[in-house]
Amino acid sequence: MKKYVIIGNGAAAVNCIEGIRSTDEFGEIVVISEEKHKVYCRPLISYYLEGKTDLSHMGYRGEDFYEKMQCRVLYGRKAVAILPESREVKLDDGTVVAYTDLCLATGSSPFIPPFEGLSSVKKQYTFMTLDDAFGLERGICQSDHVLIIGAGLIGLKCAEGIAGRAASVTLCDLADHVLPGILDAEGAALVQTHLEEHGFHFCLNDSVARFKKNTAYLKSGAVISFDVLVLACGISPNTSLFQDIGGEVGRGIVVDDRMRTSVENIYAAGDCAEGADVSTGRKRVLAMMPNACMQGYTAGVNMAEGNKVFDKALPMNAVGFFGLHVMTAGSYEGELYEEKTEKTMKRLFTEDDLLKGFILIGSDERAGIYTSMIREQTPISSVHFDLLKKTATTAAFPAETRRKKFGGVV
Repeated sequence: MKKYVIIGNGAAAVNCIEGIRSTDEFGEIVVISEEKHKVYCRPLISYYLEGKTDLSHMGYRGEDFYEKMQCRVLYGRKAVAILPESREVKLDDGTVVAYTDLCLATGSSPFIPPFEGLSSVKKQYTFMTLDDAFGLERGICQSDHVLIIGAGLIGLKCAEGIAGRAASVTLCDLADHVLPGILDAEGAALVQTHLEEHGFHFCLNDSVARFKKNTAYLKSGAVISFDVLVLACGISPNTSLFQDIGGEVGRGIVVDDRMRTSVENIYAAGDCAEGADVSTGRKRVLAMMPNACMQGYTAGVNMAEGNKVFDKALPMNAVGFFGLHVMTAGSYEGELYEEKTEKTMKRLFTEDDLLKGFILIGSDERAGIYTSMIREQTPISSVHFDLLKKTATTAAFPAETRRKKFGGVV
């Protein structure tokens, strides 16, 4: 009987379990979970702080998931070493767990720059886990002024989550616009204006030179006083366990389209993995939940000696801020088609008879149709693209395609 070990307990890990069980009903599965919580939906932590959801609705799977899947979960345990020769994982309490196949679903950790004086700040938090949300819930009161370092996805979702709990929220970022990882300056300006209308303040194209207790001194000379500091400067894939055994690591753990790593019987999935981006063909870390789910399931099937390929990963985001929806996918290369108003933007990027990427701001369109075209590399010449430019509709596809792709809709 095979012994499967999964390090991590997020979306990639849970889908890995399901992938294993789709092929192997009886193998032993052990999950090493550094967090003490059952799997939960990480994107909901900002909604928890905002009061839009509660703990009972944050579970990513049902309460009986692990029991149904016949898994043993080691909560609050940290893997400190992989021993590939003996096929064992060593834990922080000195025990070892044997495996025949191992999946690294170790995720990522907050990137903390070496700010001068950071240790003098008493109330400082990160924003990636449920425990982070609990910390902010306990640590912020209505009279507090909050400074968030980072105006990317994590920083902005944190800001939205705590907006009703604090007197003010200021965001500082080295980039010259918000959401620098997914938007250009023009698209970001729409989002920033919307957020400013909800009371947020921004210090962009600037960074902290040093902290002195509850004061941040910026490189521009600006001085910001605050009560609570949130560090949302970015993330770093957790690769050290694999790097320590000489495995191939770029920014993340390098995997093929079956989620196999460079070390035999070791797989990787989720935020720690570096695979091919179908929209560019280049290797990169794609830290998004849909990719983590598909990578995890693929890893699980192949660990159980099945045969599954996932070669359609791409960057994509769907996020909202106070009712303004932002959806993006793919790469922003090639010819541009654009529609925009004072508060909305639509951009489609095409190259070599393919839709390569899109940006939708303030739109309620069916972005999944555009995403599917990028993922499946559907030739533009095979659809009514002039119609698709105006609206994402199945009517732009031939009848036979509609039957196959969209459940018989003609």
